[in-house]
Amino acid sequence: VEFILTGFSDFPDLQIPLFVLFLLAYLVTLTGNVLLMTIISLHRHLHIPMYFFLSILSFSETCYTFAVIPKMLVNLITEEKSISFTGCAVQMFFFLGFGGTNCMLLTAMGYDRCVAICKPLHYKVLMNDRVCSQLVGFATVTGFTLSLVVTYFIFTLPFCGGKEINHFFCDMAPVIQAACTENNGIETVIFIFCIVVVFGSFLWILLSYVLIFNTILKIPSTEGKRKAFSTCASHLTVVVVHFGCASIIYLRPKSTCSLQEDTLISVTYTVVTPLLNPVVYSLRNKDVHLALRKSLGRK
Repeated sequence: VEFILTGFSDFPDLQIPLFVLFLLAYLVTLTGNVLLMTIISLHRHLHIPMYFFLSILSFSETCYTFAVIPKMLVNLITEEKSISFTGCAVQMFFFLGFGGTNCMLLTAMGYDRCVAICKPLHYKVLMNDRVCSQLVGFATVTGFTLSLVVTYFIFTLPFCGGKEINHFFCDMAPVIQAACTENNGIETVIFIFCIVVVFGSFLWILLSYVLIFNTILKIPSTEGKRKAFSTCASHLTVVVVHFGCASIIYLRPKSTCSLQEDTLISVTYTVVTPLLNPVVYSLRNKDVHLALRKSLGRK
């Protein structure tokens, strides 16, 4: 009927400080992403593919955090840390769906930068509105389809006896460990899911940056190289953090690290990475700076 989420139970004295810290991070994440989406929507000079993908990523990140953090915050300040069986399945579905979508949106953003730098004369043709919409649609449909398959397989397992999930949300490995059977087939399905979404997306991004760096090296002037690379720096920063954490947790046939270690790493990609996205793109982007100053009425 229900599970008990025991993610931070080993730190009873830190429950309130963690609540305050995560709440502040969540509020900053929501504010940053909403502000970024609003600025991109209001300013026509930002209506280009790069910012279109960024606004969709901000929306997806907002929904991604909403699937996990509010329940985590409630559990930190209440004695009752339960989540219903259905609620757990729904949380996993949306967490994996938006997580997979984010991976593929970052891939689409890498492809956009690759076309902009390697094929600048054909950029408007290759990255027109139809292509951008198709890339977003593909990322969303693929992410949620794979999420539905994985969630279905996991929640058809028999759960009898121990109801504790050693995590602060319903992630794949801890939920499987709560089942009363060992099913190697489920582990295989999950590993394939992670390979397709995480490793597959990262390989496409890696290929894009190989082509980008090859083109940048051919630019004769140092200033030209700097300007070309600066358009990719923010995206590259987010990619390294996002895929680095995801790889540590998910690119393993079986969970070889302790769930306690996984819990600490999970805080990074559920709290820190969504916060990093608007901060990095806001601080490093002159176009966003200009649009923000215009919105505030400054010259």
